[in-house]
Parts: sequence; structure tokens; C-alpha cells
Amino acid sequence: MATSDEAAREFAAARRRRRIAAGRRGAVEWVVAVGVAVIAALVIKTWVAQAFVIPSGSMENTLLVGDRVLVSKLSYRLGSVDRGDVIVFDNPSPQQGQPAQLIKRVVAVGGDTVAARDGRLVVNDEVQDEPWVKVDASGAPAATTMQGACGRYRPDEEIVIPDGHVFVLGDNRGQSLDGRCFGPVDEAEIVGHAFVRLWPVGRIGLL
Repeated sequence: MATSDEAAREFAAARRRRRIAAGRRGAVEWVVAVGVAVIAALVIKTWVAQAFVIPSGSMENTLLVGDRVLVSKLSYRLGSVDRGDVIVFDNPSPQQGQPAQLIKRVVAVGGDTVAARDGRLVVNDEVQDEPWVKVDASGAPAATTMQGACGRYRPDEEIVIPDGHVFVLGDNRGQSLDGRCFGPVDEAEIVGHAFVRLWPVGRIGLL
């Protein structure tokens, strides 16, 4: 028959075994939880949404350098691209020092004809109302020209957008390398729809 000392030692040993087992179980659960979180984050970033940091002033004053926006990757799997959407897309002709992805505003979609007249954007022969265009020193919207900063098109040239493509411009028309430089963007290159500004706190809002 076990003495009281032996019983106490057996009880203590049993407690140690339970603590060790509980510790191992907790470690496994922690590893599984971290693994699931990492996988979920990768799935969300790949298929659902991701944050994007504004790299330049081409979208001022809508978006400033360092602003953070949330980009929906599901929008265009479920619906079409619309004029006025702010999109993130793969840079069609990245040069040294330029970001791999760009953010601009869609001004025309497949089948549209784009031009500029008297400093205003014209789509399908209709002058566009663009309250988001950055104003110049006089307080008027900066003039739009199809030549832009690159000289790819003539200032008054009409551009027909192919099906399955969009034409993008920066809201800061005088300081934007956009469709006037690299032409229409294939919809297959669109990462997603930037729909809300997340940061800084004082500028949180829908785009």
C-alpha cells in the first residue's frame, strides 16, 4: 500500500504531466492559429482586398502622397469598370524608379472616344464635368490636353478606346504620367477598385 509521501509524489508527477501536455497543446493551438491567420491574410490580399499607399502627387487633391486606400479585388470580377472609378493597375511600361502599380481615374471605357477641347475632357463628343480635377493658381480646373507630359498624342487628338480596355488620367492633370503616356490599359491588368481612403484619420472617406 502506497505511503502518503509516495501518493504525494505521484500526485505531483501527474500534475507535471498535465501541465506539460497542456503546454504542448497550447503551443500547437498557437501555431495553428498563426498559420490560419497567415493563410487568411494571403487569401484576402490575393483575392479580396489590399491596402495601397499613394506613391506620387498625380492624384492630388483627391489623394495625397502617403495616403492609404483600400482596393477591392472583387469589384471587377462581379461587375464592370465604370467611368469615374479610381483603379489600381499594373504599370504598363515601368521605368526605373517608377512603381510597379499605379493609381489613376478611369475617364473612358471600351468603345469610347476621348479628346480634349478648350482644356476640357470630351468623351463621345460630350464635355465632362470633373469636380475632382486639381485646380490651378486661378482656382479653375487645370487644363486637360491629350498630349500630356509625354507627347504620345497630339493635344487635340481623338483616341478610340478598344474593347476590354480603359483610359485613365490623373486628377492632377499637369503632373501625371497616365494614359496619355502609355495608352489604353487592358482590363486584365487592373488590380482592383480603390473605393475608400483609410489614412490619415482626418481624411478617411469614400472615393
